[in-house]
Amino acid sequence: MNSVDHEQALEFAQYLADVGGQIALRYFRTSLEISCKPDQSPVTAADFEIESTLRRLIRERYPRHGIIGEEYGGMPASDYSWVVDPLDGTLSFAMGNPLFGILVGLLFHHEPIIGLIDLPALKERWIGDGKLTKFTGGDQVHVVKAGRCHSIEEARLYVSTPHLTPSSERPLINALCQRAAVAQHGCDCYAYGLLASGHCDLVVESGLGPCDYLPLVPVIRGAGGWIADWQGDPLGLNSGERIIAAANRPLLDAVIDALAAS
Repeated sequence: MNSVDHEQALEFAQYLADVGGQIALRYFRTSLEISCKPDQSPVTAADFEIESTLRRLIRERYPRHGIIGEEYGGMPASDYSWVVDPLDGTLSFAMGNPLFGILVGLLFHHEPIIGLIDLPALKERWIGDGKLTKFTGGDQVHVVKAGRCHSIEEARLYVSTPHLTPSSERPLINALCQRAAVAQHGCDCYAYGLLASGHCDLVVESGLGPCDYLPLVPVIRGAGGWIADWQGDPLGLNSGERIIAAANRPLLDAVIDALAAS
């Protein structure tokens, strides 16, 4: 990784998640005001404090790196850039649901090379570098692998919450749900960790931004899974809002074909 030591970057990503998680849990299940951003998505004081704190820590450690955050924006640097989503699942967080996460990613020349999904309230974490993904939960630390399901009809599927899905895309999502063995709505970033561990086979969502999906890429790839946009193209800073994560390439291709046919 040229000017950045690989192991140190992995450790630093986990340190950021530790700090962010401490802040999140200080706010969690307290009286918390929910505001709406211009796109009508929810935001809280916790989102802002976590991101501003993590930005400060990144600037102190890597002053020449770019920072891209969900709440404060930013531009990528030419070499390394950190991507931060301080609370993925803000609505769950604000409503006392523990299925919210902190996402941290590192890009090199705009390509995701390290990613982390951390669930502070559950004390569960996935971290990957595109080659290997590890899960930490309680006293467990082990390498995870995505599943082997190759067909939609046998797949365990997570999809976006219906009211957050554009009306033009709901028939496509509904058709997938009807074909899948089982389908569940709304799990935010937790669904991608479950996919990396082999507990589900597919995640199909829309309405996401770069801070939502770029940290997921090394986690899914490191577990042997595939993640792309709805056309099957690799994810980058300008990939749009529609994402597929699948346990393997044949399953990804099956979903791409199904969405195109619909």
